[in-house]
Amino acid sequence: MKLQITIDGKAYEVDVEILEDEEGPPDQNYVARKESRAAGVYAQNHGGAWDRDGRICRSPMTGLVIKVNVQPGQDVAEKELMMVLEAMKMETNVTAPRAGTVKSVHVKPGDSVKMEQLLVEFE
Repeated sequence: MKLQITIDGKAYEVDVEILEDEEGPPDQNYVARKESRAAGVYAQNHGGAWDRDGRICRSPMTGLVIKVNVQPGQDVAEKELMMVLEAMKMETNVTAPRAGTVKSVHVKPGDSVKMEQLLVEFE
């Protein structure tokens, strides 16, 4: 999985590999996240939790909305930056899973968000 992190204003792209421990059962949160991905809910390449057809974007984490780059009625391209979230001084980009038109934006810069909170809806 590729992630982009920002340290002291400089962006770095990093590769992260999730290793499964074969000795002992995984924790319950890991199982729930793995099942969500298998069901098509989580799109790890798009920095957000998306429904199956990519019409609803939910927050991938608890944090603060730093920047919102989209507004209702705006057309966006696949992988276009829609917003930036921050948690523990690390920024996460939320990008569009596909090309489309933004139906509604449910947050603004400065808002605190919870994990899985509704962020953006597509038409």
